[in-house]
Amino acid sequence: MRVVAAMSGGVDSAVAAARAHEAGHDVTGIHLALSRNPASYRSGARGCCTLEDSHDARRAADVIGIPFYVWDLSERFHADVVEDFMDEYAAGRTPNPCLRCNEKIKFAAVLDRAIGLGFDAVATGHYARLQGGADGTVELHRAEDAGKDQSYVLGVLTQDQLRHSLFPLGDTPKPEVRREADRRGLRVADKPDSHDICFVADGDNAGWLREKLGDRAPNHGGEIVDDATGEVLGHHGGTYGFTIGQRKGLRIGRPAPDGKPRFVLDIEPVSGTVRVGPRDALTVDHLEADHGRWCGSAPDRLEGTVQLRAHGAEHRAVVTTSHGGDRVSVDLLEPAQGIAPGQAAVVYDGSRVVGSATITATSRTRVPA
Repeated sequence: MRVVAAMSGGVDSAVAAARAHEAGHDVTGIHLALSRNPASYRSGARGCCTLEDSHDARRAADVIGIPFYVWDLSERFHADVVEDFMDEYAAGRTPNPCLRCNEKIKFAAVLDRAIGLGFDAVATGHYARLQGGADGTVELHRAEDAGKDQSYVLGVLTQDQLRHSLFPLGDTPKPEVRREADRRGLRVADKPDSHDICFVADGDNAGWLREKLGDRAPNHGGEIVDDATGEVLGHHGGTYGFTIGQRKGLRIGRPAPDGKPRFVLDIEPVSGTVRVGPRDALTVDHLEADHGRWCGSAPDRLEGTVQLRAHGAEHRAVVTTSHGGDRVSVDLLEPAQGIAPGQAAVVYDGSRVVGSATITATSRTRVPA
C-alpha cells in the first residue's frame, strides 16, 4: 500500500513510520504544521508542532529512508480545533481538543488529501489496535498497553476512516517502542512525550483563554455562589477559568460549614455565575449526548461501558441511541463524578470501541439507599 505516515516529531510516530516502511508499504512521511506562529523550541514535555518537532520528524524520516514533506494545515486547525475550543469554553462547556483534531484534521483533512493524492492509508503513532470483525468491518480496539491506550481520542472515527488507517504500535508497550527507536538509530528515542493541550504550550488553560477570548467571552467576571444556600462566596474574572469538578483555585476565602472542600457544580456563562458545593453533589448516573460518531453501525441499545475522560476509568452503562444515532442516552450503572457538558462519552463493548458522543447534560436519577 501507499501510506502517509503522520510524523509529529516524537518517538511514537517515528517508530510507527519505520514499522510501516519495514512491512513493505510505500511510505511517505509528513509533518503537520498546525501552528500559524510555531515556537522555536518546546518547553519540556509541553506543547508540540514546533519548529524543533518539524526538524526531529525530518531527521527521523531520513534515518528510515522515506520521503518527507510538511503539510500546512494551520488555518484548518485554527478554525476547526482552536476556535471550537474557545467557543466551547465561552459557552461553559469542557471540550477535548484531541478528539476534535482527530475528527477534523488527522483523519479528515489529512486522510482526504492523502486519498486525493493516490495514497491508501494514513499511519499514526496512536496506541490502539485494528482487527477484522466477523461481519467484515474494521474494528477499533484498545491497545495492549493499557497505560498508553489512546482509543478514547480515536472514538470519533468512522468505518470508512478506520479502513484507511494504520496503528502500528497498538500491540507494543511504550518502553519497547523507545528501545526499538534506539536500535533503529532514531534520535527521538529519549524525547519526552508531549502533554496537555498542544496549542497551550505553558499548560495555563485559563490564562490562555483569558488572553484569546477577549470580548468574545459573554462575561468578564461574576459571582461564586453556594449552590445550596445561594450565598455569594466570592467573585471571579471569567467563567472560562472553571470546569465542573474543579476544587483548586476557587479562592472563596473560607471552608464550608462542615469544613469540607467545595467543588464547582455548575457554570452559567451568561450570568457569570459559578455554583459550588460538596463532592457528593457531583455524582451523576445519567448522561445525554449528541453528535454521535460510530465506528460502525449505531447501536439501538448496548450494555457495555463508557469512558468519560481521556485517562479515566470505564463505567458500566446502558447506552441507547435515537435520531439515527445522533442522540445518545447513557444510564451509568456505576455513577461518576465531575462530568461536564462538552466532554466525550466513548462507548466500548469489551475492548472494542463502538463510538462516541458529546455530553450535553448530566443528572442524578437514582437516590443512594
